[in-house]
Amino acid sequence: MAKKKSKFCCNSCGYESPKWMGRCPGCGAWNSMVEEVEVVTKGPRGAFQHSNTTSQKAMPIVNIETTDEPRIPTEMEELNRVLGGGIVPGSLVLIGGDPGIGKSTLLMQVSALLSNKGQRVLYISGEESMRQTKLRASRLGVQSPELYIYSETNLELINQTIEEVGPKFVIIDSIQTIHHPEVTSAPGSVSQVRECTAELMRIAKTKGIAIFLVGHVTKEGQIAGPRLLEHMVDTVLYFEGERHHTYRILRSVKNRFGSTNEIAIFEMVQAGLKEVSNPSELFLEERSYDAAGSTIVASMEGTRPILVEIQSLVTPTSFNYPKRMSTGVDQNRVQLLMAVLEKRMGLLLQAQDAYIKVAGGVKLDEPAIDLAVLTSIVSSFKDQAVKSTDCFIGEVGLTGEVRRVSRIEQRVQEAARLGFKRAFIPASNQGGWDYPSDIQVVGIESINEALRACFNDL
Repeated sequence: MAKKKSKFCCNSCGYESPKWMGRCPGCGAWNSMVEEVEVVTKGPRGAFQHSNTTSQKAMPIVNIETTDEPRIPTEMEELNRVLGGGIVPGSLVLIGGDPGIGKSTLLMQVSALLSNKGQRVLYISGEESMRQTKLRASRLGVQSPELYIYSETNLELINQTIEEVGPKFVIIDSIQTIHHPEVTSAPGSVSQVRECTAELMRIAKTKGIAIFLVGHVTKEGQIAGPRLLEHMVDTVLYFEGERHHTYRILRSVKNRFGSTNEIAIFEMVQAGLKEVSNPSELFLEERSYDAAGSTIVASMEGTRPILVEIQSLVTPTSFNYPKRMSTGVDQNRVQLLMAVLEKRMGLLLQAQDAYIKVAGGVKLDEPAIDLAVLTSIVSSFKDQAVKSTDCFIGEVGLTGEVRRVSRIEQRVQEAARLGFKRAFIPASNQGGWDYPSDIQVVGIESINEALRACFNDL
């Protein structure tokens, strides 16, 4: 006979406790402990439940035969790049993003591309009815007899439908709405998300079906539910963007079959998401020429260099504590660079408000943007514009030195392709490769050299 008992689980990290606590000991979140009822079935002592999967014997690693993972490419080259060349059969892909950012639109377009090539796709919606999903597909121009729509949240019924339809691709929108009937907790709880993901992973691996999961995100921008969810899946993609911008960035943060931190850029138009094949020209088309506080940096996003504009506004303040605000750049990194300027260059920024922004809504988190951010701050502080044909690449240390960065050749080639005439790079990156003939490469060892080459009164 089954005996019921309750436990308390943290919605943020999955920590379990026999009693309720106001603050989770695992992650420190407040009021995240939720009561869940678990059913414990009594059985003979020492009994062990074996799974239905076929057992395998241990083998020496030299005797195991391997082949490259097969890929099913889509007609979206940007999506293929993020996934590492295409969709891997039997993989489990998690896509997270803010509400209304375009997750369902992207997956509906991918479903249309796959089904038009003769691949059977099953789109399971736990948030919309079949009629609502049909209306959204009609707005996107999706019409294919190989695309099946199913509206259900019960995992057992979903499993039966997968057996009946026999698809090659399954899309679950979203994992927080799916519930396992044998788990007594509410949909979206730690237990439900864990058990449903484990069952879907078993289906993907045993049947060779590629499954896409849509995940909700918290107000901090992380996928809701336990962190275990991201560990279980093969690929984690984040769909980023701002409501006031039409551009969307699909970023890979985990990929067992490809490169991590790869990005794809889309533009939201009336007909859906449109691929942006040349993002550098896109981010620079509205740049301000000969404006103080504007600099260009060549940033690496995955395997692709992207040129973006960094804007700074430094203005005197009448308050005791000046403001330091940044968009698209880590604010702590900006404060560190301003401290380096005060200490190494003698610039009095203590009474100045500083606002730094990456134009276009893109987020940059690599250290190679330091030199461009620093030059942009000095340009606004001195009210002197740098040359519009200059590009800045380099990491800045606490002693003012400019340090080596990776993939310098690709960055400089991208700058030369877009018409830039001079690139400031670390001196340690100068040797071992051929410069493009139409761009001047300037190697610098410290911020003093870079700033004095751009400003006359330093």
